[in-house]
Amino acid sequence: MEYILRASPARLLSLWTLLLGCCNIAGLRPTPSVMAESLDIVKVSAVAGGDATLPCDTRSTQASDVLLLVVWYKNDVPLYSYDGRIKGPTAHWADDVLGGRARWHAATPSSLRIRDVIPTDRAMYRCRVDFKISPTRNHKILLEVIELPEKPKIFDEFDKEVVGVAGPYIEDTSLKLTCVVSGGKPMPRIRWWRDDKVIATLAPVDDESRLSLLELRIPKLSRDYFEAVYTCTADNTVLVPPLRVNVQIQLYLRPLFVEILAREQPLSVGQAAELACKAVGARPPAIITWWMDDRQMSVAAIQKNSDDKNETISFLRWTPRMDQDGRTLTCRAAHVKLEHTTIETSITLNLHYVPIVTLELGSKMNPNDIEEGDDVYFECMVRSNPPAYKVVWEHNGQIMTHNQRAGVIAGSANLALQGVNRSQAGNYACTASNVEGDGKSQPVKLQVIYKPVCLATSTAIVGAAINEPTKVTCEVDAFPPPKNFQWTLNNSMGTSEIEPEKYILNGVGRSVLFYTPSSEKDYGSLACRATNLAGQQVEPCRYSLLPAVRPDPLANCSAVNLTDDSAEIRCVAGYDGGLQTSYFVEVWESKNLVANVSTAQPAWILRGLGSGKSLRLVFFAANARGRSETVMMRINTLARLALHTEAKSGKAVGVDASWALGVIAGIAGTLVVIVVIALLARRRQHQPMQYEAPMQTVKAYKGAIQSTNHSPVQPDDKNPDVVPLGKDFNSARDLERPPEPPPYGTVMSPPVGSSRSSNSLHHHDMRPVTPHTPITPASDAHSIGTLAEDRRSVTSGTFSRRREVVTTRTPLLANARESCV
Repeated sequence: MEYILRASPARLLSLWTLLLGCCNIAGLRPTPSVMAESLDIVKVSAVAGGDATLPCDTRSTQASDVLLLVVWYKNDVPLYSYDGRIKGPTAHWADDVLGGRARWHAATPSSLRIRDVIPTDRAMYRCRVDFKISPTRNHKILLEVIELPEKPKIFDEFDKEVVGVAGPYIEDTSLKLTCVVSGGKPMPRIRWWRDDKVIATLAPVDDESRLSLLELRIPKLSRDYFEAVYTCTADNTVLVPPLRVNVQIQLYLRPLFVEILAREQPLSVGQAAELACKAVGARPPAIITWWMDDRQMSVAAIQKNSDDKNETISFLRWTPRMDQDGRTLTCRAAHVKLEHTTIETSITLNLHYVPIVTLELGSKMNPNDIEEGDDVYFECMVRSNPPAYKVVWEHNGQIMTHNQRAGVIAGSANLALQGVNRSQAGNYACTASNVEGDGKSQPVKLQVIYKPVCLATSTAIVGAAINEPTKVTCEVDAFPPPKNFQWTLNNSMGTSEIEPEKYILNGVGRSVLFYTPSSEKDYGSLACRATNLAGQQVEPCRYSLLPAVRPDPLANCSAVNLTDDSAEIRCVAGYDGGLQTSYFVEVWESKNLVANVSTAQPAWILRGLGSGKSLRLVFFAANARGRSETVMMRINTLARLALHTEAKSGKAVGVDASWALGVIAGIAGTLVVIVVIALLARRRQHQPMQYEAPMQTVKAYKGAIQSTNHSPVQPDDKNPDVVPLGKDFNSARDLERPPEPPPYGTVMSPPVGSSRSSNSLHHHDMRPVTPHTPITPASDAHSIGTLAEDRRSVTSGTFSRRREVVTTRTPLLANARESCV
């Protein structure tokens, strides 16, 4: 009879264990060839909830050997087995305590793998391996189950949990954050980080509360901590990354500086303008307001912030008014949350970092008492690791170089300015560089005090009438602005100081003198001196105070461009009497007044005169004291026939007739043209070369007039109908100022001469005549004249004053020029 014994792996394992026990009771001991035991303990760590791999070497030392049985024990209690003699799934057996979480893997290296490890899996495991030939082997494995701590939490000084962002805090206040971690076995290590650098560490400690706390304290929150990110980490194993939580520091930052950006073009009264004011450094962005003196402007301004919110620009768009001249325009930047921050248009770790640079004025220097000529030095303090290899100095954003000859001595730690001057005032900064980057200091503003200097570069002439008040303005450039002015009068009686009650301060660096001469002895030379902290003005502002009189007559009048219907006239003005002066021209045809035109400059363009007219022009100047003597000249407008003949000269007129008549007409026309050209050439040969008409002038002007009339006259054979202005003529550049005024009451009347020609412009009868035309003051630099015949407007351009010889030409005078000096 055949018996088949069937048993489960657990029963077989029990029987095998019982058999070994019986052998022990009987005193039988297995020989070394039957069992071998390893005394080494292998430590294995696993994270709770993760996988654990318990190694067990099942390789035999003999090639023909066969693995029979592998048994796993937990604290000497069978836990899992694998029977190599059984094929199929039944070869594996596991105790219920594993709950199907364990599996034996025979692949080299063989191991028992446990899924979803729990804290109770922490124990000493033993692996017993039975071979058919080789002795039994035992391996001990200590499984350490690591329980991770909870995710860290951050609390502020008020024990309120902080999530994501801490603050906002006020700049320069303190901060305390606490990182709290619960649980964990073994106890976790807690660390604070900033920018991948550990700044605080709490080592694992045994605490029954299973609670770990680590504080982060910052005594003073500077701008460097704005939006800084700190990280708290907790870890008790290297098997998984540390648990972490981040927090960003938010600050209220006051504005650093504010400035009004320079404009390329000056502001103009009555014209819309735009100014920009930039504030830097405020968080949240600053609120910018505009002020005129001490009153906020009601004009709306547009405010824009940069992408990084670090800069705020306000655009003021308004139209300046005349009454705003000399007033103070202020740009103010205020913080929306912080009071008293409004400004107007001021470790022992061996870590590498960008240089931290601080710039200071010399410790023995008073920044508010630096005058021109003083020696100034700056100290650049650099904290850097590795050391800075270069220090660069900047002045108003421009890099400075060492120049001992110019008094600039630049070193790595100091900058010396010998004999400083006003041009060296401004913002200074130093930049230190190392391999990490460049660190730049905050700018230090250098203010240089200097004595007042007159803004005017020459002596001004002021006209004043007896017993009439006159206002004289003195403007100086100085820092700080002067508070005191002194006026003196120098005349034939000597030098006398003017009473302080007669002048006032009117704006920054400006004094206005209200002076009323009572007699001729009150005229002379005025001098104005200002005084500030640097001292009294060295060279005063000077003014020549002369009696206000009526203007002198015009001189050097010429027709520079003459056509059949228009004329361009220029004159040189005489002394204006020290007052605003207007210039008049009257156009007479026989006894009829054709036009009366006034301008701010002695230059006119008269149109609509008519062709072939003989006209008389009367010139005079007028101011508040009266009008000058008149000066007269004559002109003849060109005839239209002359222009028509010249335009068609050299061309035959065709006749719509037979061929023979056409030939005869052509020959006759040619002969006529030849005769006309011959007559014209003969007439030109007998024509005078120059026509002069002297006009009344002042003897004191003669030298100035003669010095300007020295340019030779160049021939011109192009024979234009209209002589235009030269291409190089510039009204503001080519006309000079009038000469210095003559002595008071000196007026000379030289003899009058004339020259005439039937074929040229007539400049004659240029003698003083009695004024008879009402004065029409000029409103601007252009003149509008209305002719009696066709009421057309007569307009002239604006010219500045200059003495020169100007000529006119007619189409019939190819080589002759006509001038009036």
